[in-house]
Amino acid sequence: MNTAASPYPTTIKRYLDELRKALDGSDPALVQDALYDAEDYLRSEMSENPGKSEAEIIAMVAGSYGAPDEVAEIYRDTEAKVQTALRPPAPRWTTPWGKFFGVAADFRSYGALFYMLLALVSGVFYFTLIAVGMSLSLGLSVLIIGIPIIILYFGIVRVLSLAEGRLVEAMLGVRMPRRPLYANRDDRLMTKIKGLFTDPRMWSTHIYFLLMLPLGIAYFTIFVTLIALVVSFIGLPLAAWTGLATPGFADNSWVFMHIQMFGIDGTAGTAALLGSLLFGVLLMFGTLHLARGIGYLHGLLAKHLLVAPAR
Repeated sequence: MNTAASPYPTTIKRYLDELRKALDGSDPALVQDALYDAEDYLRSEMSENPGKSEAEIIAMVAGSYGAPDEVAEIYRDTEAKVQTALRPPAPRWTTPWGKFFGVAADFRSYGALFYMLLALVSGVFYFTLIAVGMSLSLGLSVLIIGIPIIILYFGIVRVLSLAEGRLVEAMLGVRMPRRPLYANRDDRLMTKIKGLFTDPRMWSTHIYFLLMLPLGIAYFTIFVTLIALVVSFIGLPLAAWTGLATPGFADNSWVFMHIQMFGIDGTAGTAALLGSLLFGVLLMFGTLHLARGIGYLHGLLAKHLLVAPAR
């Protein structure tokens, strides 16, 4: 077979380079997924056909898998369809009040709210991992046993980076990689180890994991406080009207004391209780808007620190 006349790349590396070039301008997460899938597929074909060269393998599978530009087009089309399907429904109301209350129909608002509450747990876990992992790695680096520990630690960080990205995409709606960062399997072991230390994403992932602790504390504090206020302002009138509250409960509650600050004095009558309910409902929708907005910004931070830019 005359591979020189083949219209396809003659090596896997050139195939991946052309695929990356064909995906120029696409989402970096999409590029990472496409490169990983292409290399995994081509390497699998190489292992199943040990007697064939890379050029022969690429020419053989070109009909089923496609040339780099064809694969790039398929990924773009598929990504567009998936994003359209996952996009939240357009609000029925276009007025300011319609948009304000329409946040309740956006499932990403609830995902973002849950992520804000979960961030404290993940932040503590990530910070502990970095503190313990770096301490062990540096402390044992002078010993032979320190080398496999460092490699294991960096491998765990990479796996958790991918897992965090999937969590961010599922809850915050920001496109993140669904495949690990691809690596040339033909590289020597020392080259791969060196790549762990020189990969900018490895160190930016460390920064992200360290930031998750203060961010998690802030997110958790803000939204637990807001949720408590919503429950208090809505629960007060409901408890008073249903008779669940003891006599004088509404008058002596801190919620009613704050209502009086808005100019409603006297006992916790109907006007004060209605004001409490209205304020609680507005605060509930405002909390969902805040969660969605902070979630979007956090997703951009995660994408900047966890996803390798397309080169």
